This record gives sequence, structure tokens and C-alpha cells, in this order.
Amino acid sequence: MSESPNGNEFERALRPEGEQGEGERGHAAPRVARSAQPTGGASPSAHIGISKRRKPRARRMSLSLTRIDAWSVAKVTFLLSVAAGIIQIVAVALIWALLNVVGVFDQVTQIVSSTGLDAGGFNLASVFSFSTVISTVTIVAIVEVVIATLFAVIVAALYNVISQLVGGVHVTLGDD
Repeated sequence: MSESPNGNEFERALRPEGEQGEGERGHAAPRVARSAQPTGGASPSAHIGISKRRKPRARRMSLSLTRIDAWSVAKVTFLLSVAAGIIQIVAVALIWALLNVVGVFDQVTQIVSSTGLDAGGFNLASVFSFSTVISTVTIVAIVEVVIATLFAVIVAALYNVISQLVGGVHVTLGDD
């Protein structure tokens, strides 16, 4: 197995700065993020007579949301609408199964026939059959997906036009 001329970079990063291997002389010490440096002991600034550094203040950035890509809004809204449609279909199927198991359809049919309004063999279970309910909910879900996607794209386009006039939404982000 051949080793790179610089040695194992992971092992070099873990070694203290003074302990370099044979093949590493002349190479700079690995870079360490400020937040990863140890807090104890003397800081590099103590060697040259500068007082300890203060904690850095949180950075703040003021940003403006000036444009929303309509195509990305369309893709995200479409996928979220499809997920909502699937949830809607499953929920209606579970509610229908629960109502069928409890016997609500049969009880309503008996109530209608006991009142004398049963003219021609009214059967609620045949009107609200599982296939009829699921196909109706599926059609409604598909229409909702199309309408929600179009509505979101229209809102994104309107936002782009309005943000050109007023400069968009201004947001201040902080780094804590």
C-alpha cells in the first residue's frame, strides 16, 4: 500500500504543532478553526504582549429577498400538494372504513326507511360506496394540486413585481 508523500493528513491534523513527521518538514501546520482552538493556556497574542482577545460579537447581516424563482416555487408547491392530496385520500379512506365498520350507513338507511321516505329502496351504502368516495376524493385532490401550484406561481410572480417597486422583504440575520 503506497502512502502519499505528505503522510496521513488526518493524523497530522491531530498531532500537536511541534510533532511533525519526517516527510512533513517544510510543510505548514494544519489549519485549525478559531472555534476549535483550545481555550486554556497562553494564546498566540500573549507571546507578543497583546492582551487577550475579547469574545467576538455576533455578526449581523441585513439581506433583502428581492426575487423568487417561479419555477422553484412551482416544483416545491407541486410536490407539497401531491403529498397533501395523498394524505387527503388516505384520510378519507380511513374515515369511510371507520363509518362502515361502526354501521353508520346501515343506521341512516334504517332511519330513512322507518320515516316512510323510502321511495324506491334508498340505500346510503350504495350511494356512498368505497369506490365512488375514493374516486371523487382523488379527482378533487388532483384539481387541488393544479390550483395550488398555479396559485403559488402567481403569488411568486406578483411578489417579484412588487419587490421591484419596494425593494423586497428586508431580513436581518444574526450569528449567535
